[in-house]
Parts: sequence; structure tokens; C-alpha cells
Amino acid sequence: MIRVVQNRPMSVRLPGPGVLTAWLAATVPAPLVVYEWTHRWEEDQPISTALWWPVLASPVLAAVVAARQPRRPAVAVGLSTLVTAALLAVSLAYFRWVVPLTGEARWGRVLLGGAALAVAGALIGYVVGGRLPHRARPASRRGYLVGGLAVVSGALLAQTAVRLGAEDSTIGQPPHEYGGVGPYSTSAGRFTVPAGGAYAIFSVGFSPADPDCRVTGGGSAARAAEPVSVPPGDYGGDAATYAWVATLRVPSPGTWTLDCRADDPEASYVVGDVPEIRGAVGEVIHWPVGVIWLLGAVPGLLIVADTARRRRASHPAVLTAAGNI
Repeated sequence: MIRVVQNRPMSVRLPGPGVLTAWLAATVPAPLVVYEWTHRWEEDQPISTALWWPVLASPVLAAVVAARQPRRPAVAVGLSTLVTAALLAVSLAYFRWVVPLTGEARWGRVLLGGAALAVAGALIGYVVGGRLPHRARPASRRGYLVGGLAVVSGALLAQTAVRLGAEDSTIGQPPHEYGGVGPYSTSAGRFTVPAGGAYAIFSVGFSPADPDCRVTGGGSAARAAEPVSVPPGDYGGDAATYAWVATLRVPSPGTWTLDCRADDPEASYVVGDVPEIRGAVGEVIHWPVGVIWLLGAVPGLLIVADTARRRRASHPAVLTAAGNI
């Protein structure tokens, strides 16, 4: 049997799921998590500190993509710059419409600045990539491990990013209290509201974030409060911190009675105005937690799927079949 070897032109190589996962992790949850670790809890994150992350990550991504391209300068630099600009726009859109932090930003200049840095990074990546071997390596089983870790960490980071984003995108001052229940409250569970509508239930301090709260009064049956799937916290002041854990609705103004059951007998909860949260994150905190976890796990699942595809493509039976064509 004679095998004919054909010389095929090298094709461009787009960034794989691993590169995309690293980019999303470094530009979406990382700015929020690092700021939370390095600043006092009552400080809201300004938009400027978050936008530095995708801008400074742009030349790194462009260099990595350019180093993997064929030895054609226009293709390497052009493709890597285009890919980086597209992912940069996605990260900026997240902080523009999903989690709009405090402060103002010149979005056009930020995008152009990141794209300019991407061009510089692409040129460096092209030069460095010319000195690196470009041999295709078979997919390793380590890809499954990396993908599995990315699934778990992505799910957790997605929930954390939603919570921190909601906290730093909240408008207004500490919530006005109408009354509450628990050792912290002096109203013995009664609260008086000026109008019917929706009100927030805040946990005080380290009180559990999943209480079973019900409101009675006005001659109507007990009304169950709607839990907040991802409770944003860090509301309040030096005296006490609050987390928005549930929402209750009353049909009319007047005095009502709140009853909250929690695992901690010392837990306290107060009724206040519903926080005003800018951007889409104000709705995302009410999504089922499983949906948020799934969205965060998608990059890791793509890594697992890509590893399975590459291992199947490098299987001896597949290679033999391809060589017989």
C-alpha cells in the first residue's frame, strides 16, 4: 500500500477553550475578587480599577495567539489583534451593562487603548513564536483534570462575581429600617411601612442567609417572602452589616408582623427598602443558583469536550484511517 503525503498549507489557529477560560477568569471575576480582598468591606469598587485588568491582559492574549500562528506577519498580527479586540469588547460590555460599577469611564478610549496594546503584544508574540517549535502534541489526559477544576472553580467564581458585582453596583445609602425580628431588633417582629409594595428583608451581621420568613397582618393570610438566590451583602455601616436575603410584598400600608425561622436562634432580620442595583446583575441575583453555576462551568466543560475531541483525533485507529485516504 502506498501512502501519498500531501503538503497542506498551514491554517490559522484560533485560541482554544483553555485560553478563553484564562481570559474570562482574569478579566471578569478577578478584578472583583482581588478588590474585595485588598480593600475595606464598605468601599465600593470604582470602574477604573476593574477596566485595567482587561486592558493590561490584552497584549498578553495577543502575544499568545500570535505565537501560535503560521509564519506570516500579516496573518499573525492581524488575527491576534482582531481576536483580542473582540474578547476585550466582551469584557468591557460586562462592566458596562451587566455590572456597572461606580464612576465614569471613557469606553471608546479604553477599547482603543487595549487594541493598541494588543498590536504591540502581537508583534512580540510573532517574533518570539518564530523561535519556538510548532510540533503538534497529542492531547493529554491532564486536559480532563484541568477542565474538571475549571468547572468547579468557574461555578464558584460565577456566583461570587454576581454577588460582588451586585454589592458594588448598588445605588444609595444604608437601607432605611422599618422594624424587624430577633435580638438585634427592638420592634418584636412588628414593622410599619408607608405604602404597599415590595420590601427587602436584611440579615444582620452573621445571621443565616436562608431564613424562612413570613409576614402577617391586615386580616390576610400569611405571606411567604421570596428568597434572593445570591444575597448581596456589605450594606449598612460600622454598627452593623446587612445582606439582602429575601423580598416580601404587602398589599397596603400599615403595621405588619414578621416571623423568620433560621438555624441560629440569635439571628436577626430587619425590613427595609429594596436596594436599587444598576445593570443586569440586579436581575441575575434572582436567577436560580444552578443556572449561575452552569454558566460559570461552561468554559471548563468546553475544555473537557476539546480534550476528548483531540484525543479521539489522535487515536491510532483514526490516524490509520486518515492515512489510507
